Amino acid sequence: MTQQNVQRQFTGWHMLVVLCAFFGVIITVNLTMAWFANSTWSGLVVKNSYVASQQFNGQQAEARAHAALGWKPSVAYQNGTFAFTLLDAAGKPVETSGVKVKLIRPAHEGADQIVALAPDGHGHHAAQVALADGQWVIEVLAEAGLETPYRHAKRIIVKDGVH
Repeated sequence: MTQQNVQRQFTGWHMLVVLCAFFGVIITVNLTMAWFANSTWSGLVVKNSYVASQQFNGQQAEARAHAALGWKPSVAYQNGTFAFTLLDAAGKPVETSGVKVKLIRPAHEGADQIVALAPDGHGHHAAQVALADGQWVIEVLAEAGLETPYRHAKRIIVKDGVH
């Protein structure tokens, strides 16, 4: 028995199959990524970025005025309880008539919530809130007798129910 080496020719049909397979994989991957990008988070942070940009300087001036007060805000989240404390420059609790917190999930739609915090009489405010593990933007608005509500924003990471 003898072996024969049969050489196959690489024809135009072979090249067509290679090109179709190559571009088919590229197009399939691109369509898959486009579908995932379109079906997940929209990326919308503000409804009208132009209007938000017009308010930026005013918000920065408010933040500087609040920082000049020397107040010390603190936030904590543990075991389903969100707590906020606001102390003045002397370390005494600041009297507030109401505290609200915006809990914003940066990369997930539908998880954002606004919660009113209840005072405990010693300058602390708290509420029961269920936060999923991950990153959250906390924006606390405290009515403390100022021209505008005292605003404290902070990014936190919740892991195993604790910040």
